[in-house]
Amino acid sequence: MADLSLYITAFVTLFIVVDPIGLAPLFIALTQGMSPRQRRAVGLRACAVAAVLLTLFGLLGEQLLGGIGISMPAFRIAGGLLLFLTALDMLFERRTQRREGQSAESAADQADDPSIFPLATPLIAGPGAMATMILLVGKPGAGWAHVAAVHVVMLAVLGCVMALFLIAGPIERALGRTGTLVVTRLLGMLLAALAVQFVLDGMRGAGMIGLIPTGR
Repeated sequence: MADLSLYITAFVTLFIVVDPIGLAPLFIALTQGMSPRQRRAVGLRACAVAAVLLTLFGLLGEQLLGGIGISMPAFRIAGGLLLFLTALDMLFERRTQRREGQSAESAADQADDPSIFPLATPLIAGPGAMATMILLVGKPGAGWAHVAAVHVVMLAVLGCVMALFLIAGPIERALGRTGTLVVTRLLGMLLAALAVQFVLDGMRGAGMIGLIPTGR
């Protein structure tokens, strides 16, 4: 029973960090103008790539980052900067304009595929999720059964992400074009704030801004 509660806690922790509910409207904004088939393909590809990345970090995270001299704070800062560029696209509708000016099946549209960046990383498999996998797997004295169980929990969370991606179309139809544009702008602002928070967390973790107040 103690083990079950441990993995329930792991699921809740990863669910909160990945935030499938918060990702659904972002998925709508990032795949605006795509056909349902393209949208499903993007969602599946994003979840598959995220699963590979989180598995990699669960099994080899500390050794991988340490081996190439990258700290988690540096990883957070890099992810935040990349995420901020995507937020600018959403705020100024550059992504929407590109979508509307291209055929749904064109090669150019395929080249503007958001499944790897920013969906798979840093939105799904971001620094927080990667760090969480490292911490969950790194339980003192844990064996391979524990490692496998943590990865099953991670796949269950990604299953929740994909389920919400699949119902993104009805959500978009309910919002309509005007509603989608408003939500895209709003989410662009929130995404920009999240990107800045990633950078601040990374700088704080590196001891660069420890004196900046975080409350009120």
